[in-house]
Amino acid sequence: MGSQGGFGQSKEFLDLVKSIGEARSKAEEDRIVLNEIETLKRRISEPDIPKRKMKEYIIRLVYIEMLGHDASFGYIHAVKMTHDDNLVLKRTGYLAVTLFLNEDHDLIILIVNTIQKDLKSDNYLVVCAALNAVCKLINEETIPAVLPQIVELLGHSKEAVRKKAIMALHRFYQKSSSSVQHLVSNFRKRLCDNDPGVMGATLCPLFDLITIDVNSYKDLVISFVSILKQVAERRLPKSYDYHQMPAPFIQIRLLKILALLGSGDKQASENMYTVLMLLPRFLKSDSHNLKYMGIDAIGRLIKTSPEIAEQHQLAVIDCLEDPDDTLKRKTFELLYKMTKSSNVEVIVDRMIDYMISINDNHYKTEIASRCVELAEQFAPSNHWFIQTMNKVFEHAGDLVNIKVAHNLMRLIAEGFGEDDDNADSQLRSSAVESYLRIIGEPKLPSVFLQVICWVLGEYGTADGKFSASYITGKLCDVAEAYSNDETVKAYATTALMKIYAFEIAAGRKVEMLPECQSLIEELSASHSTDLQQRAYELQAVVGLDARAVEVIMPSDASCEDIEIDKNLSFLNSYVQQALDKGAQPYIPENERSGMFDISNFRNQDHHEASMHGLRFEAYELPKPSVPSRVPPVPLSLATELVPVPEPSYPRESQKVASVSSVSSTDPSELKLRLDVNGVTKVDTAGSVNSKARDTTYDSRKQQAEIPPEKQKLAASLFGGSSKTERRASTTGHKAVKASSHTMEKPQVSKTGDKTLQEKASCSTTARFA
Repeated sequence: MGSQGGFGQSKEFLDLVKSIGEARSKAEEDRIVLNEIETLKRRISEPDIPKRKMKEYIIRLVYIEMLGHDASFGYIHAVKMTHDDNLVLKRTGYLAVTLFLNEDHDLIILIVNTIQKDLKSDNYLVVCAALNAVCKLINEETIPAVLPQIVELLGHSKEAVRKKAIMALHRFYQKSSSSVQHLVSNFRKRLCDNDPGVMGATLCPLFDLITIDVNSYKDLVISFVSILKQVAERRLPKSYDYHQMPAPFIQIRLLKILALLGSGDKQASENMYTVLMLLPRFLKSDSHNLKYMGIDAIGRLIKTSPEIAEQHQLAVIDCLEDPDDTLKRKTFELLYKMTKSSNVEVIVDRMIDYMISINDNHYKTEIASRCVELAEQFAPSNHWFIQTMNKVFEHAGDLVNIKVAHNLMRLIAEGFGEDDDNADSQLRSSAVESYLRIIGEPKLPSVFLQVICWVLGEYGTADGKFSASYITGKLCDVAEAYSNDETVKAYATTALMKIYAFEIAAGRKVEMLPECQSLIEELSASHSTDLQQRAYELQAVVGLDARAVEVIMPSDASCEDIEIDKNLSFLNSYVQQALDKGAQPYIPENERSGMFDISNFRNQDHHEASMHGLRFEAYELPKPSVPSRVPPVPLSLATELVPVPEPSYPRESQKVASVSSVSSTDPSELKLRLDVNGVTKVDTAGSVNSKARDTTYDSRKQQAEIPPEKQKLAASLFGGSSKTERRASTTGHKAVKASSHTMEKPQVSKTGDKTLQEKASCSTTARFA
């Protein structure tokens, strides 16, 4: 080798690369590169430089530019090298100019003639080098100079030339679509090219064209589907495989094109259904990533084709039982999308079991919200809905939205509706019994305790199974056990007031337990004004007679509308009597003597606030003090009486939703808060209609070997697809209304479409075999 290093380069060049690689700092690297720049400036200007040396200098200039330094002094030498007849030097020159220059550089004009000459070369390697430069350097103004020659190259015998010619035309289309608009048909022809590389390159310009005008390319759907099937069946050479996946980038581009062509077009979509048969390959794969893709694909297709999941039901169950947590979560998303009234119980129970087993609060919240949503929408009965909500509250804790608690309370209060008092009573009794069993468990969520206290206060003694002393004792235990939670204590106190009120209204003697009495005394001295007010209200209610208590707190009236007299007209007679006895009439604040308009106070406050800003003017000179001879004014005469507004106590955050006029009341009004917390009405749901369809996961022989437990689970999740899905409850669920949705199965025409077959004549079924 002598002074030559490896790969035909000099030892000097290899030492340069080595020294840069061993540099310990950016400053040291810059010093080495700057020294190299000075050396190249001196050597490149020498006369009669051997071509081999010049080629090395150009490569060293490329290396300098890649490191971020300026090598513009050598650009002209790279341009000159593109004119050389030697293939190696020409390709080196083209490589250098494509890296050095851009389409607006002044030196571009010097290589256009060279590109034109090289595009006509008999050596296809020279033609490919010129096409590479065309894609990078030709601008809108120079497109006409090379366009005719590139169109001729579309029919070149070498596939590499045809591929690069397609890429050049695509580049021209991106630069100036009007200049190549008349050549769009060439992309259609090259789609049928014998070489997969040319076909793959053609997909890129076709995708851009289809994005702009979908309707003009509908006839190519069959061709695209045929190509995709052949790629999936591994009919392309193995050189196109990537990680044992057949031509994945071509598949992705084809799927994107088919998505554009099939959007909103039923006929075009029907021609693509055969591609969906690829799903079992993903679901049966040993790779979790491929299974994940299969489940994700079913989840996307189920919106337009609900029966697609039933075709692969056992594969979905396998993914549901897979130890991979990510795949399991994706499968639960699929089950959420395919839930209906016939399988809601199985799916929600599975989701709750999974929610109990995970510790991720973020995902646990998501699972809980989905369980609630499905239960509200597809609940077969109110009893099942309440039991399901109890499980969600018990295991998801305070992660559940407060609106869910309101919906549950509203459902229990309204019951089945339609004058079915017996069913309503059974529902409430069942809720009371279940809550009395749960209330003793430790560390119950706050939201769940609020629901329990409300239900026990409203219906704890309604059916006579439990005495008032037993219910009040349980409520006092809750208030004591959760003494740090003011909201729970507030709910428990209001529930106690309801129990005592209902007893007094029924004419029964009220005997307050010692623990209840101590709780009231504690709350009366509480720092919370809300708890204080509730305690005082309870004491006030207990001291009233039966008739008054029945009026202010009627039994089972939580959902009834309350009429509010904003003008307090019931006090007119009392006011008139007082006036007749000589009482002074009421005078509004702004009309009282010695009072300023409220706006004056606001202006004064604004002025005082502005006085707190920084002041930059000079202080006034001090004035000599002069003793005042004005006699002091007594404090009682010098001080004006300023009205102080009455304190407004915080109201309950949950108000009666059925009262339409509460929002318009005066916020300064004071009244006993004896009403219950209102809730929003559960009014959702529906049933899903779908046509029965035979579903198969594998051959009958394989299905016979499936364990009975898995077959039973599949029947629960995917079965019951009768002509009309109806709710199991026939008692007139007031909170859940039924609705039906018709699922129309696409019908594929059995007759052959001669026109489509002719348009798809470039189908490549045997081409890539």
